[in-house]
Amino acid sequence: MLVILSDTHATDGHRLRGRTLDAVREADAVIHAGDFYREAVLDDLRREASTVYGVTGNNDDDALRERLPRDRVVGYEGATVAVRHRSRSGATGLVMFGRERDADLVVFGHSHRPEFDDSGEIPLLNPGSYAQPRGNRPAHAEVTRTDEALSGELVTPDGEAFERFSVPVRSP
Repeated sequence: MLVILSDTHATDGHRLRGRTLDAVREADAVIHAGDFYREAVLDDLRREASTVYGVTGNNDDDALRERLPRDRVVGYEGATVAVRHRSRSGATGLVMFGRERDADLVVFGHSHRPEFDDSGEIPLLNPGSYAQPRGNRPAHAEVTRTDEALSGELVTPDGEAFERFSVPVRSP
C-alpha cells in the first residue's frame, strides 16, 4: 500500500493518529506532498514509515529545503506518480507537470482540501491534511495497485473512507 499525506504544519512531531498512523506503519511507502513545516516532523515520520518520499512546501524551513526536492517522481508497482506541493498555474500547471514526467497520477497539496480530479488528461490527487484540515475534512489517501490501475480512497484519521478512485496505469 502507498499512503499519501500533505500539509502537516507541525513543529515537533508528525501528529499522526488513528487510521492515518496505522496506514503509515503498514505502508510499503509514504508520499508527503510538502508543508511538513519543521525538520523534526520529517524525522518523526521516518521513524514510523519504512520509506518516505517527501517534497518541500511553501511553509517548510530551510533545513527541509536542504534535504528534500521541490518536486519528484515516485515509481510504485509500475505506476509513475509525480509529486509537488502546488502549482501557481492551478490544475493546468499540475497536468503539464505530470505530462512532462510521463506520470499516471499527479499528487499535490497546499489547499488542505482532499480531492481527486480525473476530468483532465492526468488525474490529480490532493490528500488534504490529516493534521490541520482548516475547515476541510481531515484526510490522507491510501492507494494499492490492481491489475491495470491504482485503486485508492480518501480516508479520515477515524477510518472513514469517504471517496474512492481509480487511476488507469499505462502499460510500459
